[in-house]
Amino acid sequence: MGRVQNKVAIVTGAAGGLGAEDARLLAREGAKVVVTDIDEDAGRKVAAEIGENAMFLRHDITSESDWQAVMKATTERFGGVDVLVNNAAILAYGTIEDTSLELWQKIQRINSDGYFLGCKYAVQAMKSRPGGSIVNMSSLAGIGGMSSFCAYSASKGAVAAMTRSIAAHCRMKGYKIRCNSIHPDGIKTPMVFNLHSTLKPGQMPAVRDAKEALSRMAEPRQIANLVLFLASDESDFINGAEMRVDNGWLMWAD
Repeated sequence: MGRVQNKVAIVTGAAGGLGAEDARLLAREGAKVVVTDIDEDAGRKVAAEIGENAMFLRHDITSESDWQAVMKATTERFGGVDVLVNNAAILAYGTIEDTSLELWQKIQRINSDGYFLGCKYAVQAMKSRPGGSIVNMSSLAGIGGMSSFCAYSASKGAVAAMTRSIAAHCRMKGYKIRCNSIHPDGIKTPMVFNLHSTLKPGQMPAVRDAKEALSRMAEPRQIANLVLFLASDESDFINGAEMRVDNGWLMWAD
């Protein structure tokens, strides 16, 4: 216990799924946690469950003014920011042939622009602190590419490249801020399991083997454990890393 004792962590998209698991685990290990999401009811429930060391803020990650407000409110309540977990994202099917420009831009706006704003304001908030850790949720799709997720793959590839740039910048400036990305293949969360509701007729990707597909899916807690490690001082020499959590899928071959 106490692996992130007294650190102040902001977790976006924390009203459910992986974000909620991250927030709960960080709090159990001693952090003060700011739960942010556009889902106010669910977000408030997560913060209430954690208790006095958490607060909820409604937060649209595509809004620069929302990011400024989150940083201000966090500093006023808890004294500063030590950890940012950029977790909020959207996922939608679409190959290069059937992805509309509208869908492409929506996914980039949330998954890429939203993370850029978070990192920008996190660096500003953390650089005068003893240290800081930014954890960006990317995806295996951002490394290997997935044919059924063209826009999503591009957005997560941008997150990975941006993470490396931020890590290099902070290192050269002498800021004690680390920035790392996590690349799961799939996580057992509502965002993933509800994908079928967004499909058009005939759009379902082929699944060769259901058991194989499930073997690629991590439990939220398995990812949250890595988030906790990267947020803690245990990982203080890990910077600019791409952490794959995919049960060896990227290296798998018949």
